[in-house]
Amino acid sequence: MAKKRKKFLARMQWKLLVVAVALTAAYLFLVYVILKINIRNGKRYEKIVLAQQSYDSIEIPYRRGDILDRNGTQLATSEKVYNLIIEPKNILQSDKVKKDTTAALKKYFNLTDEAIDEALKDSSSLYKKMLKKLTYDEIKDFKDFTENKANGEAKNVKGVWFEDEYERFYPYKSLACHALGFTVSGNVGQGGLEGYYNDELNGTNGREYGYLTQDMTLERTTKAPINGYNVISTIDANAQNIVEKKINNFMNQTGAKNVSVLVMDPNSGEVLAMANSNSYDLNEPYEDSAIAYQFESGESGSISEQIKALSDDERLEHLNQAWRNFIISDGFEPGSTYKTFTIAGALEDGVLNGDEVFFCGGKLTVADADIHCHNHEGHGQVSVEEALTQSCNVALMQIAQAEGRKTFSKYQDVFGFGQSTHIDLSGEAYGLIYKEDKLNPVELATASFGQGLTVTMMQVGTAFCSVINGGDYYEPHLAKQIVDENGGVIKNIEPTILRKTVSSETSVFMRNALAEVVSNGTARKAQVEGYTIGGKTGTAEKLPRGNGKYLLSFIGFAPVENPQVVVYVTVDEPHVEDQASSGLGTIIAQSIFEELLPYMNIYQTGSENNSVGEDIGDEQATPIFEGDVPNERISNDLDTTTETTETTTETTSETTTETTTEAGQGGEQPQDNPDVGVETGNGGT
Repeated sequence: MAKKRKKFLARMQWKLLVVAVALTAAYLFLVYVILKINIRNGKRYEKIVLAQQSYDSIEIPYRRGDILDRNGTQLATSEKVYNLIIEPKNILQSDKVKKDTTAALKKYFNLTDEAIDEALKDSSSLYKKMLKKLTYDEIKDFKDFTENKANGEAKNVKGVWFEDEYERFYPYKSLACHALGFTVSGNVGQGGLEGYYNDELNGTNGREYGYLTQDMTLERTTKAPINGYNVISTIDANAQNIVEKKINNFMNQTGAKNVSVLVMDPNSGEVLAMANSNSYDLNEPYEDSAIAYQFESGESGSISEQIKALSDDERLEHLNQAWRNFIISDGFEPGSTYKTFTIAGALEDGVLNGDEVFFCGGKLTVADADIHCHNHEGHGQVSVEEALTQSCNVALMQIAQAEGRKTFSKYQDVFGFGQSTHIDLSGEAYGLIYKEDKLNPVELATASFGQGLTVTMMQVGTAFCSVINGGDYYEPHLAKQIVDENGGVIKNIEPTILRKTVSSETSVFMRNALAEVVSNGTARKAQVEGYTIGGKTGTAEKLPRGNGKYLLSFIGFAPVENPQVVVYVTVDEPHVEDQASSGLGTIIAQSIFEELLPYMNIYQTGSENNSVGEDIGDEQATPIFEGDVPNERISNDLDTTTETTETTTETTSETTTETTTEAGQGGEQPQDNPDVGVETGNGGT
């Protein structure tokens, strides 16, 4: 029997129409709401959704800029190294992957089963650093192995990759260590150019972002890193090497507590070389070798045993001493080198015309004190030039008396003593000078020949350059240019004249007088065949007086006719019996000039200093004060300009209060005056 067909009645049709209309309206309303939400808050909800998705982010390191010498030689650079990263989650996806990946890690990186198993304990991790700072040669074989698609063994090696990093490297190890400084904690410069130009040398890290979209597609976005700028320094690596070689030869043959050398271009203020005997390997600044020079084998055990016995604080203190740059951070009494500035100031201010004659009977009574010349027998009649040549204290005291406290104080300021030289290095000390109202007769007299006030080598070197270059006081600097990685110039650091110190006429007089010091005076040992050299010696007796310990110095220039280079040497406590009469500062300077001048293509004049004989020895260990002089005769009222010395670590080392004085210059000077606070550092002066 045929089935009865159901009829699609009108009533049913009506119901279906109502349902369809309702569904359509609901759908259209839903579309409207979604569009409205998307228009108003779509971006916000999109960020929420993306934030809930799986993603990763890899930092791409920038490359710290290089430091180069003036000729383009790399002194500090950054080399790419690689960290071995494994992903336990991906390695453990199957036994086969784990087995083959583990085998490859053991084969190419000598990792043990124990080390790998320990790293794989966190099975959900996608980042585990296994090895650090691998070179390209150390990872090359593994990369070749995994990139060989035809190698069946490599197909199951999963979850291993390399993270790029840069490591600071100094190709010449200890060369110019105090001028360059080093880096810690990645890219934080400490001391030297590394510290001063840290912001320029550093760049900005990039980043690679990866995330899984809603359809599980991996998307990646890369923000490239911005590399740091390069610093082209004024340092000449060859000149620096010559200086350090001469220092090392002296330390090996004779020895001293410290030897420092500063070489400058007097016509620009550029530092060509800067070296101290306490050098250290910039690649290993924290190693025992950096502080070994501060110890001697003896009753306390071997050097290594003494270093091992140090506490962390004691070790840091010794490291601070090793990293400290004596040339800019330590104050000392300059001794007779300061006579250059006393005479130059008197000539410039019209106190002298150069034709005066002074009588030296061996001593001069100032106020109620008898102050001796180093030559107790006296020099007799001496001209202005001879006062410098013979280094006559009595003549200098008479010159200072003629100047008066106002003029003398004025030229302390003009030549930059007691203030910053503005060199582009951190940790510069200012030294200590007498204020004008504290330059009493005795203080004025002794300061005229470099006793009582304290200076830094950088201050003396910069001021001396101005005396012999025509009177231009250049701001000293160690950087010539800032350039980008493609060589584009970001900044030129041009020679900057801060002020005029003396006239060209005064400069000519001083050059000739300083040449006479080398020809016929106290610095005959500085002579170099074929060249005219001028300069001045200095000897400073260290506190307490009469202990036989001295800081010797010599500052000279060549050629006399057209100065091209200044060399300043200090020798602190040389290991010889008679320090004061050794002339070692002059001897070291001569050895540097002998090799440096030909290298710099400085012409020979054919009219070199031809006098023969030994130095006449201006700095002798004889007291300048007759009898006991009470402490109040030596003023405590030095200009206590703050010395903004910084150490090269986050911990500041303590400083001590100690000064030095000209050889034979007796008389006590208070050492515990809290207002003085003279920086001493490794030189102890």
